[in-house]
Amino acid sequence: MATSGKITNMLPSIRFRKAGHRKKPGTAPGTIEHIGERHMDEIKITVHDYDEEQIDEIPINKIQKVQPYLDAPSKTWVQVRGLHDTEKLKSIWNFFNLHPLIQEDIVHTAQRPKVEVYDNCIFFVLRLLSYSQEEQRIKAEQISIVLGKNYVLSFQETDIDHFKPIINRLAIKGSRIRKHGTDYLTYALVDAVVDYYFNIIEHIAEDIERLEDELLKDPEDHLLTEIHKIRREIIFFRKSVWPLRDAINTAIRDESEFIHDNTKIYLRDVYDHMIQVIDNIENYRDMILGLHDMYMSHVSNKMNEVMKVLTIIATIFIPLTFVAGIYGMNFDPGASPYNMPELSWYWGYPAAMAVMAIIAVIMIFYFKRKGWF
Repeated sequence: MATSGKITNMLPSIRFRKAGHRKKPGTAPGTIEHIGERHMDEIKITVHDYDEEQIDEIPINKIQKVQPYLDAPSKTWVQVRGLHDTEKLKSIWNFFNLHPLIQEDIVHTAQRPKVEVYDNCIFFVLRLLSYSQEEQRIKAEQISIVLGKNYVLSFQETDIDHFKPIINRLAIKGSRIRKHGTDYLTYALVDAVVDYYFNIIEHIAEDIERLEDELLKDPEDHLLTEIHKIRREIIFFRKSVWPLRDAINTAIRDESEFIHDNTKIYLRDVYDHMIQVIDNIENYRDMILGLHDMYMSHVSNKMNEVMKVLTIIATIFIPLTFVAGIYGMNFDPGASPYNMPELSWYWGYPAAMAVMAIIAVIMIFYFKRKGWF
């Protein structure tokens, strides 16, 4: 997969993502309130109606216009982009008779990935991660998918064409996605979301490799800041994708009339991809902790070298200070029976300095032989 940038470019703007405001305690389940940012001026609804022979892509402004496609034997995908207009969304939900808890989860954009089975549908919540060059950071967007008997509803926060590759596959006559049912389309949408995770993994891998090379050359102070920021990014990445593994396993394990056995084979492949993603995340988390330990070891070794030099210098000057202290007591050689004849000797001062110099040279030579210097 092609990469469009590095995490190093987005480090200054990386931060812990907040879940946003929550509904008030005690609020009734199913209360509809949009939680998240408004990304669009108005909601866009696009109908993709297809079978093996034909495909239609029709923008609509009222959900009632989808009824003729639902009555036909073809498969229908209703793509909804934008979640801020809850009144318009209610018309869609009521038209498809969605459970109030599904409605609540769609507009609460801080949901963890999950799969829930209802009487008339299966509900998927996914976290789509992408790299934003403008903001230079990883962005998360909630994707909600409702799989019904002969239809698929998808809800996303922005109008970014995350599912453009799926639309392109639908345009190919005789493709597998055109031949299979709506459950296969749902698999394709989930698989596309998981594929985006591998792009993020490549960014993290490249940046960890670069940091490791720089640490081995010269552990500069700014590297510690980058290590901590990448660590926070990995934590956010892990939090966003880890629950999806169990969610996909639920879709595979539970019996449902909406997902056929031949589609579960493909979902198992997505499950394997999720295992691979999570294994990479865990490996990179261990690696970034290893880089942190490596940096601290370099700093500790550098400090030890400094302390070693200072200790050697102090050790050399200890005997010199002792000698200088003796001759700094200023005894009067004529008044003391234990006189110091060197004090009245003409060459006494040069001799004392020479003795101190000889002691210093002997100690330096000794330290070098021991390998301490």
